Amino acid sequence: MYWTLELASYLADAPWPATKDELIDYAIRTGAPLEVVENLQEIEDDDENFESIIEIWPDYPSDEDYLWNEDEY
Repeated sequence: MYWTLELASYLADAPWPATKDELIDYAIRTGAPLEVVENLQEIEDDDENFESIIEIWPDYPSDEDYLWNEDEY
């Protein structure tokens, strides 16, 4: 299983929290690349609810990872 920012971004707008099966269904319905579906199928926790993409790919950048000050804009 490998994730890139591009692949993970297909799940950014997924209906969180979601189970593995719900995420696979979402990826298929939204036309995500086959790699996204394959990565989700490799997840071992079938019954677990995932709260965000961070639980699937911990390296997904958050708003805190960007170095701009939102108050300036």
